[in-house]
Amino acid sequence: MHHTTAVVVGAGHCGLAVSRCLAARSVDHVVLERGEVAASWRTQRWDSLRLLTPNWMTRLPGFAYSGADPDGYLGTPEVVRFLEDYAVASAAPVRSGVTVTSIRPGGDGYLVRTDRGTWTAATVVVATGAAAVPAVPAVPVPAAIATVSAADYRNPDTLPPGGVLVVGASASGVQIADELRCSGRPVTLAVGEHVRMPRTYRGRDILWWLDAAGVLDERYDAQPDLVRARNLPSMQLVGSPQRATVDLTTLRRRGVRLVGRFAGVRDGVAQFSGSLPNVCALADLKLGRLLNTLDAWADRPGIDVEAPQRFAPTELPASADLSMRAGEGGIETIVWATGYRPDLSFVDAGVLDRKGRPVHDGGVTASPGLYLIGLPFLRRRKSTLIDGAAADARELVAHLITHLDTLACRRAS
Repeated sequence: MHHTTAVVVGAGHCGLAVSRCLAARSVDHVVLERGEVAASWRTQRWDSLRLLTPNWMTRLPGFAYSGADPDGYLGTPEVVRFLEDYAVASAAPVRSGVTVTSIRPGGDGYLVRTDRGTWTAATVVVATGAAAVPAVPAVPVPAAIATVSAADYRNPDTLPPGGVLVVGASASGVQIADELRCSGRPVTLAVGEHVRMPRTYRGRDILWWLDAAGVLDERYDAQPDLVRARNLPSMQLVGSPQRATVDLTTLRRRGVRLVGRFAGVRDGVAQFSGSLPNVCALADLKLGRLLNTLDAWADRPGIDVEAPQRFAPTELPASADLSMRAGEGGIETIVWATGYRPDLSFVDAGVLDRKGRPVHDGGVTASPGLYLIGLPFLRRRKSTLIDGAAADARELVAHLITHLDTLACRRAS
Protein backbone atom coordinates (compact mmCIF):
# COMPACT_ATOMS: atom_id res chain seq x y z
CA MET A 1 0.00 0.00 0.00
CA HIS A 2 1.35 3.40 -1.02
CA HIS A 3 0.24 6.76 0.40
CA THR A 4 0.37 10.30 -0.95
CA THR A 5 -1.70 13.45 -0.61
CA ALA A 6 -2.81 13.63 -4.24
CA VAL A 7 -2.88 11.17 -7.12
CA VAL A 8 -2.94 12.52 -10.65
CA VAL A 9 -4.09 10.01 -13.27
CA GLY A 10 -2.54 10.64 -16.67
CA ALA A 11 0.74 12.23 -17.79
CA GLY A 12 -0.47 14.20 -20.78
CA HIS A 13 -0.35 17.99 -20.87
CA CYS A 14 -3.21 18.35 -18.36
CA GLY A 15 -1.76 15.90 -15.84
CA LEU A 16 1.67 17.50 -16.05
CA ALA A 17 0.15 20.98 -15.64
CA VAL A 18 -1.67 19.83 -12.48
CA SER A 19 1.55 18.26 -11.19
CA ARG A 20 3.43 21.52 -11.68
CA CYS A 21 0.73 23.45 -9.81
CA LEU A 22 0.67 20.93 -6.97
CA ALA A 23 4.45 21.13 -6.64
CA ALA A 24 4.26 24.92 -6.53
CA ARG A 25 1.89 24.59 -3.55
CA SER A 26 4.13 21.93 -1.90
CA VAL A 27 1.49 19.20 -2.19
CA ASP A 28 2.94 15.69 -2.08
CA HIS A 29 1.67 13.79 -5.11
CA VAL A 30 2.29 11.17 -7.76
CA VAL A 31 1.35 11.04 -11.45
CA LEU A 32 0.25 7.58 -12.60
CA GLU A 33 0.53 6.88 -16.34
CA ARG A 34 -0.36 3.58 -18.00
CA GLY A 35 2.10 4.22 -20.84
CA GLU A 36 4.70 6.95 -21.09
CA VAL A 37 4.51 10.73 -20.90
CA ALA A 38 2.36 11.95 -23.83
CA ALA A 39 1.15 8.39 -24.47
CA SER A 40 -1.80 9.28 -26.69
CA TRP A 41 0.44 11.47 -28.85
CA ARG A 42 2.68 8.47 -29.41
CA THR A 43 -0.05 5.96 -30.23
CA GLN A 44 -3.21 7.72 -31.46
CA ARG A 45 -2.04 10.28 -34.03
CA TRP A 46 -1.57 10.01 -37.78
CA ASP A 47 1.87 10.62 -39.29
CA SER A 48 1.28 14.08 -40.80
CA LEU A 49 -0.72 15.55 -37.91
CA ARG A 50 0.19 19.00 -36.64
CA LEU A 51 -1.29 21.01 -33.79
CA LEU A 52 -4.14 23.31 -34.74
CA THR A 53 -2.72 26.01 -32.48
CA PRO A 54 0.37 28.06 -33.43
CA ASN A 55 3.57 27.36 -31.52
CA TRP A 56 3.35 30.51 -29.39
CA MET A 57 0.23 28.99 -27.83
CA THR A 58 2.14 25.88 -26.78
CA ARG A 59 2.58 26.92 -23.19
CA LEU A 60 2.05 25.29 -19.80
CA PRO A 61 2.65 26.48 -16.22
CA GLY A 62 6.28 27.61 -16.05
CA PHE A 63 7.14 26.33 -19.54
CA ALA A 64 6.56 27.41 -23.13
CA TYR A 65 7.68 26.89 -26.71
CA SER A 66 11.04 28.62 -27.21
CA GLY A 67 11.94 27.72 -30.79
CA ALA A 68 12.55 29.87 -33.84
CA ASP A 69 9.12 29.43 -35.44
CA PRO A 70 6.47 30.83 -33.09
CA ASP A 71 3.88 31.07 -35.88
CA GLY A 72 4.37 27.47 -37.04
CA TYR A 73 2.57 24.33 -35.87
CA LEU A 74 4.22 21.47 -34.01
CA GLY A 75 4.08 17.98 -35.47
CA THR A 76 3.47 14.91 -33.35
CA PRO A 77 7.14 14.08 -32.58
CA GLU A 78 7.71 17.70 -31.55
CA VAL A 79 4.71 17.66 -29.22
CA VAL A 80 6.01 14.48 -27.59
CA ARG A 81 9.44 16.06 -27.08
CA PHE A 82 7.86 19.23 -25.68
CA LEU A 83 5.89 17.26 -23.08
CA GLU A 84 8.89 15.06 -22.23
CA ASP A 85 11.01 18.16 -21.70
CA TYR A 86 8.27 19.68 -19.56
CA ALA A 87 8.07 16.58 -17.36
CA VAL A 88 11.84 16.69 -16.84
CA ALA A 89 11.99 20.45 -16.25
CA SER A 90 9.14 20.17 -13.73
CA ALA A 91 10.63 17.10 -12.05
CA ALA A 92 7.14 15.62 -12.29
CA PRO A 93 6.83 12.46 -10.14
CA VAL A 94 5.59 10.32 -13.03
CA ARG A 95 5.30 6.57 -12.60
CA SER A 96 5.06 5.10 -16.09
CA GLY A 97 3.57 1.74 -16.98
CA VAL A 98 0.99 1.90 -14.17
CA THR A 99 -2.63 1.29 -15.14
CA VAL A 100 -5.30 2.59 -12.77
CA THR A 101 -8.06 0.00 -12.50
CA SER A 102 -10.38 1.72 -10.02
CA ILE A 103 -10.85 4.85 -7.97
CA ARG A 104 -13.27 4.74 -5.07
CA PRO A 105 -13.80 6.56 -1.77
CA GLY A 106 -11.98 5.03 1.17
CA GLY A 107 -10.77 6.23 4.55
CA ASP A 108 -10.28 9.99 4.56
CA GLY A 109 -9.98 10.12 0.80
CA TYR A 110 -9.66 7.57 -1.99
CA LEU A 111 -8.34 4.13 -2.78
CA VAL A 112 -6.63 4.11 -6.17
CA ARG A 113 -6.10 0.55 -7.31
CA THR A 114 -3.58 -0.14 -10.06
CA ASP A 115 -1.97 -3.15 -11.69
CA ARG A 116 1.07 -2.37 -9.53
CA GLY A 117 -0.49 -1.93 -6.14
CA THR A 118 -2.91 0.35 -4.33
CA TRP A 119 -2.52 3.99 -3.37
CA THR A 120 -4.38 5.93 -0.71
CA ALA A 121 -4.77 9.65 -1.21
CA ALA A 122 -6.81 12.49 0.20
CA THR A 123 -7.46 13.81 -3.30
CA VAL A 124 -7.44 12.56 -6.90
CA VAL A 125 -7.25 14.48 -10.16
CA VAL A 126 -8.30 12.48 -13.22
CA ALA A 127 -6.42 13.90 -16.20
CA THR A 128 -7.10 11.23 -18.80
CA GLY A 129 -8.85 13.83 -20.96
CA ALA A 130 -11.70 13.79 -23.41
CA ALA A 131 -10.09 11.78 -26.21
CA ALA A 132 -9.59 8.39 -24.61
CA VAL A 133 -11.86 6.34 -26.88
CA PRO A 134 -12.95 6.97 -30.50
CA ALA A 135 -16.67 7.74 -30.66
CA VAL A 136 -17.81 5.46 -33.47
CA PRO A 137 -21.54 5.62 -34.25
CA ALA A 138 -23.60 2.45 -34.25
CA VAL A 139 -24.53 2.33 -37.94
CA PRO A 140 -24.69 -0.82 -40.08
CA VAL A 141 -21.53 -1.53 -42.12
CA PRO A 142 -20.84 -4.86 -43.90
CA ALA A 143 -17.80 -6.81 -42.76
CA ALA A 144 -16.36 -6.56 -46.28
CA ILE A 145 -15.86 -2.81 -45.84
CA ALA A 146 -12.66 -1.99 -43.97
CA THR A 147 -13.15 0.46 -41.11
CA VAL A 148 -10.61 2.46 -39.10
CA SER A 149 -10.93 5.28 -36.59
CA ALA A 150 -8.96 8.50 -36.79
CA ALA A 151 -7.02 7.26 -33.73
CA ASP A 152 -5.78 4.24 -35.70
CA TYR A 153 -5.30 5.89 -39.10
CA ARG A 154 -1.65 6.59 -39.97
CA ASN A 155 -1.34 7.46 -43.67
CA PRO A 156 -2.97 6.61 -47.06
CA ASP A 157 -0.65 3.64 -47.66
CA THR A 158 -1.98 1.83 -44.60
CA LEU A 159 -5.50 1.62 -46.06
CA PRO A 160 -6.71 -0.95 -48.58
CA PRO A 161 -6.85 0.20 -52.23
CA GLY A 162 -9.95 1.95 -53.51
CA GLY A 163 -12.32 4.71 -52.52
CA VAL A 164 -12.53 6.02 -48.97
CA LEU A 165 -15.49 7.43 -47.07
CA VAL A 166 -14.41 9.80 -44.30
CA VAL A 167 -17.21 10.28 -41.78
CA GLY A 168 -17.00 13.58 -39.93
CA ALA A 169 -15.96 17.04 -41.13
CA SER A 170 -14.30 18.58 -38.09
CA ALA A 171 -10.53 19.04 -37.73
CA SER A 172 -9.58 15.36 -38.08
CA GLY A 173 -12.03 14.66 -40.90
CA VAL A 174 -10.99 17.52 -43.18
CA GLN A 175 -7.28 16.83 -42.63
CA ILE A 176 -7.56 13.12 -43.35
CA ALA A 177 -9.87 13.66 -46.35
CA ASP A 178 -7.43 16.19 -47.79
CA GLU A 179 -4.43 13.90 -47.31
CA LEU A 180 -6.22 10.95 -48.88
CA ARG A 181 -7.37 13.01 -51.85
CA CYS A 182 -3.87 14.42 -52.41
CA SER A 183 -2.58 10.83 -52.49
CA GLY A 184 -4.86 10.15 -55.47
CA ARG A 185 -7.64 8.30 -53.67
CA PRO A 186 -11.33 8.81 -54.54
CA VAL A 187 -12.64 10.42 -51.33
CA THR A 188 -16.17 11.04 -50.08
CA LEU A 189 -16.67 13.19 -46.98
CA ALA A 190 -19.85 12.73 -44.94
CA VAL A 191 -20.59 16.09 -43.32
CA GLY A 192 -22.52 16.69 -40.13
CA GLU A 193 -22.52 19.71 -37.85
CA HIS A 194 -19.18 21.50 -38.04
CA VAL A 195 -17.49 24.75 -37.02
CA ARG A 196 -16.16 26.48 -40.13
CA MET A 197 -13.01 28.50 -39.45
CA PRO A 198 -10.47 30.32 -41.67
CA ARG A 199 -6.80 29.69 -40.88
CA THR A 200 -6.07 33.42 -41.07
CA TYR A 201 -8.23 36.51 -40.79
CA ARG A 202 -7.28 40.13 -41.44
CA GLY A 203 -3.61 39.19 -41.67
CA ARG A 204 -3.32 37.13 -38.50
CA ASP A 205 -3.86 33.53 -37.44
CA ILE A 206 -7.46 32.96 -36.38
CA LEU A 207 -6.19 31.66 -33.02
CA TRP A 208 -4.49 35.04 -32.45
CA TRP A 209 -7.90 36.65 -32.84
CA LEU A 210 -9.67 34.18 -30.58
CA ASP A 211 -7.00 34.60 -27.92
CA ALA A 212 -6.65 38.39 -28.13
CA ALA A 213 -10.38 39.08 -28.24
CA GLY A 214 -10.98 36.86 -25.20
CA VAL A 215 -13.12 34.29 -27.00
CA LEU A 216 -10.99 31.37 -25.78
CA ASP A 217 -11.16 32.64 -22.20
CA GLU A 218 -14.96 32.67 -22.04
CA ARG A 219 -15.95 30.85 -18.86
CA TYR A 220 -18.20 27.86 -18.47
CA ASP A 221 -20.32 29.52 -15.78
CA ALA A 222 -21.21 32.37 -18.15
CA GLN A 223 -22.65 30.18 -20.91
CA PRO A 224 -26.40 30.31 -21.54
CA ASP A 225 -26.35 26.70 -22.78
CA LEU A 226 -23.35 24.91 -21.30
CA VAL A 227 -24.39 21.46 -22.54
CA ARG A 228 -24.51 22.80 -26.08
CA ALA A 229 -21.15 24.58 -25.67
CA ARG A 230 -19.48 21.42 -24.38
CA ASN A 231 -20.74 19.36 -27.30
CA LEU A 232 -19.74 21.64 -30.17
CA PRO A 233 -17.46 19.99 -32.75
CA SER A 234 -13.81 21.00 -32.89
CA MET A 235 -12.72 23.86 -35.12
CA GLN A 236 -12.34 22.97 -38.80
CA LEU A 237 -8.65 23.90 -38.96
CA VAL A 238 -5.41 22.53 -40.38
CA GLY A 239 -1.95 23.44 -39.10
CA SER A 240 0.40 23.70 -42.10
CA PRO A 241 3.54 25.68 -42.99
CA GLN A 242 1.47 27.44 -45.66
CA ARG A 243 -1.13 28.53 -43.05
CA ALA A 244 -3.72 27.28 -45.52
CA THR A 245 -7.46 27.21 -45.00
CA VAL A 246 -8.79 23.75 -45.76
CA ASP A 247 -12.57 23.91 -45.59
CA LEU A 248 -15.37 22.15 -47.45
CA THR A 249 -15.08 24.49 -50.44
CA THR A 250 -11.34 23.75 -50.68
CA LEU A 251 -11.94 20.02 -50.49
CA ARG A 252 -14.68 20.11 -53.11
CA ARG A 253 -12.40 21.99 -55.52
CA ARG A 254 -9.76 19.31 -54.96
CA GLY A 255 -12.19 16.60 -55.96
CA VAL A 256 -13.58 15.41 -52.64
CA ARG A 257 -17.25 14.41 -52.92
CA LEU A 258 -19.34 16.08 -50.22
CA VAL A 259 -22.41 14.29 -48.88
CA GLY A 260 -24.72 14.56 -45.87
CA ARG A 261 -24.71 12.49 -42.71
CA PHE A 262 -23.81 8.83 -43.12
CA ALA A 263 -26.75 6.57 -42.27
CA GLY A 264 -25.15 3.16 -42.93
CA VAL A 265 -24.87 0.57 -45.69
CA ARG A 266 -27.94 -1.35 -46.84
CA ASP A 267 -27.98 -3.92 -49.62
CA GLY A 268 -24.50 -2.87 -50.71
CA VAL A 269 -25.36 0.82 -50.95
CA ALA A 270 -24.08 3.55 -48.61
CA GLN A 271 -26.92 5.84 -47.55
CA PHE A 272 -26.68 9.55 -46.70
CA SER A 273 -29.13 12.10 -45.42
CA GLY A 274 -30.10 15.25 -47.30
CA SER A 275 -28.79 17.47 -44.48
CA LEU A 276 -25.72 18.85 -46.27
CA PRO A 277 -27.18 22.24 -47.30
CA ASN A 278 -28.62 22.86 -43.84
CA VAL A 279 -25.48 22.03 -41.83
CA CYS A 280 -23.33 24.10 -44.19
CA ALA A 281 -25.70 27.07 -43.98
CA LEU A 282 -25.60 26.86 -40.18
CA ALA A 283 -21.78 26.75 -40.18
CA ASP A 284 -21.63 29.74 -42.53
CA LEU A 285 -24.00 31.68 -40.26
CA LYS A 286 -21.94 30.92 -37.15
CA LEU A 287 -18.75 31.97 -38.93
CA GLY A 288 -20.34 35.29 -39.87
CA ARG A 289 -21.33 35.91 -36.26
CA LEU A 290 -17.83 35.12 -35.03
CA LEU A 291 -16.19 37.44 -37.54
CA ASN A 292 -18.60 40.23 -36.54
CA THR A 293 -17.50 39.74 -32.93
CA LEU A 294 -13.83 39.90 -33.91
CA ASP A 295 -14.40 42.96 -36.09
CA ALA A 296 -16.11 44.78 -33.23
CA TRP A 297 -13.10 44.07 -31.00
CA ALA A 298 -10.61 45.08 -33.74
CA ASP A 299 -12.31 48.41 -34.42
CA ARG A 300 -11.06 49.81 -31.13
CA PRO A 301 -8.24 52.39 -31.30
CA GLY A 302 -4.71 51.00 -31.41
CA ILE A 303 -5.45 47.65 -33.06
CA ASP A 304 -3.27 47.39 -36.19
CA VAL A 305 -4.78 44.77 -38.50
CA GLU A 306 -5.88 44.51 -42.09
CA ALA A 307 -9.33 45.46 -43.36
CA PRO A 308 -12.26 43.11 -42.66
CA GLN A 309 -12.75 40.08 -44.88
CA ARG A 310 -15.89 38.29 -45.86
CA PHE A 311 -16.10 34.65 -46.80
CA ALA A 312 -18.37 33.26 -49.48
CA PRO A 313 -20.90 30.60 -48.49
CA THR A 314 -19.69 27.03 -48.67
CA GLU A 315 -19.74 25.73 -52.24
CA LEU A 316 -22.10 22.76 -52.43
CA PRO A 317 -22.57 20.11 -55.12
CA ALA A 318 -25.21 20.93 -57.72
CA SER A 319 -27.21 17.91 -56.56
CA ALA A 320 -27.13 15.92 -53.35
CA ASP A 321 -25.77 12.36 -53.44
CA LEU A 322 -27.94 10.29 -51.13
CA SER A 323 -26.40 6.90 -51.93
CA MET A 324 -23.19 5.32 -53.27
CA ARG A 325 -21.96 1.82 -54.00
CA ALA A 326 -20.14 0.17 -51.12
CA GLY A 327 -17.38 -2.15 -52.33
CA GLU A 328 -16.92 -3.30 -55.93
CA GLY A 329 -15.07 -0.16 -56.96
CA GLY A 330 -17.02 2.26 -54.76
CA ILE A 331 -16.35 2.84 -51.08
CA GLU A 332 -13.83 0.23 -49.93
CA THR A 333 -12.82 1.81 -46.60
CA ILE A 334 -14.52 3.97 -43.97
CA VAL A 335 -12.48 6.28 -41.75
CA TRP A 336 -14.42 7.29 -38.65
CA ALA A 337 -13.45 10.89 -37.85
CA THR A 338 -16.42 11.25 -35.54
CA GLY A 339 -14.60 12.45 -32.47
CA TYR A 340 -13.73 10.91 -29.15
CA ARG A 341 -15.16 10.42 -25.71
CA PRO A 342 -13.60 10.11 -22.26
CA ASP A 343 -13.25 6.71 -20.61
CA LEU A 344 -13.92 7.05 -16.90
CA SER A 345 -15.19 3.52 -16.36
CA PHE A 346 -12.55 3.02 -13.66
CA VAL A 347 -13.99 5.85 -11.52
CA ASP A 348 -16.35 4.33 -8.96
CA ALA A 349 -17.29 7.38 -6.95
CA GLY A 350 -20.83 8.23 -8.04
CA VAL A 351 -19.77 11.01 -10.42
CA LEU A 352 -20.98 9.46 -13.70
CA ASP A 353 -24.50 9.63 -15.07
CA ARG A 354 -26.38 6.58 -16.33
CA LYS A 355 -24.62 6.84 -19.71
CA GLY A 356 -21.18 6.92 -18.11
CA ARG A 357 -20.67 10.66 -18.69
CA PRO A 358 -18.97 12.72 -15.99
CA VAL A 359 -21.04 15.12 -13.92
CA HIS A 360 -19.02 18.06 -12.64
CA ASP A 361 -18.99 21.80 -12.00
CA GLY A 362 -15.92 23.11 -13.78
CA GLY A 363 -14.00 19.91 -13.00
CA VAL A 364 -15.16 19.78 -9.37
CA THR A 365 -17.22 16.64 -8.77
CA ALA A 366 -19.81 15.92 -6.12
CA SER A 367 -17.35 13.50 -4.50
CA PRO A 368 -15.21 15.77 -2.27
CA GLY A 369 -11.57 15.78 -3.31
CA LEU A 370 -12.13 14.20 -6.74
CA TYR A 371 -11.42 16.42 -9.74
CA LEU A 372 -11.47 16.16 -13.53
CA ILE A 373 -9.44 18.11 -16.08
CA GLY A 374 -9.06 18.12 -19.87
CA LEU A 375 -12.75 17.85 -20.76
CA PRO A 376 -14.45 20.17 -23.28
CA PHE A 377 -15.20 23.64 -21.91
CA LEU A 378 -14.24 22.43 -18.45
CA ARG A 379 -13.75 25.95 -17.14
CA ARG A 380 -13.00 27.89 -20.33
CA ARG A 381 -13.61 27.57 -24.04
CA LYS A 382 -9.94 26.61 -24.50
CA SER A 383 -9.95 23.86 -21.86
CA THR A 384 -9.05 21.06 -24.29
CA LEU A 385 -6.18 23.01 -25.87
CA ILE A 386 -2.65 22.75 -24.48
CA ASP A 387 -2.90 26.48 -23.81
CA GLY A 388 -6.01 25.92 -21.71
CA ALA A 389 -4.47 23.55 -19.18
CA ALA A 390 -2.60 26.15 -17.14
CA ALA A 391 -5.54 28.27 -15.97
CA ASP A 392 -7.78 25.25 -15.38
CA ALA A 393 -5.06 23.45 -13.41
CA ARG A 394 -4.36 26.48 -11.20
CA GLU A 395 -8.03 26.90 -10.31
CA LEU A 396 -8.60 23.22 -9.62
CA VAL A 397 -5.47 22.99 -7.47
CA ALA A 398 -6.62 26.07 -5.54
CA HIS A 399 -9.92 24.27 -4.85
CA LEU A 400 -7.99 21.12 -3.92
CA ILE A 401 -5.89 23.09 -1.41
CA THR A 402 -9.06 24.46 0.18
CA HIS A 403 -10.38 20.90 0.45
CA LEU A 404 -7.16 19.75 2.15
CA ASP A 405 -7.36 22.64 4.60
CA THR A 406 -10.93 21.65 5.42
CA LEU A 407 -9.84 18.06 6.08
CA ALA A 408 -7.02 19.28 8.31
CA CYS A 409 -9.42 21.42 10.34
CA ARG A 410 -11.76 18.47 10.80
CA ARG A 411 -8.94 16.28 12.05
CA ALA A 412 -7.78 18.97 14.45
CA SER A 413 -11.23 19.57 15.95
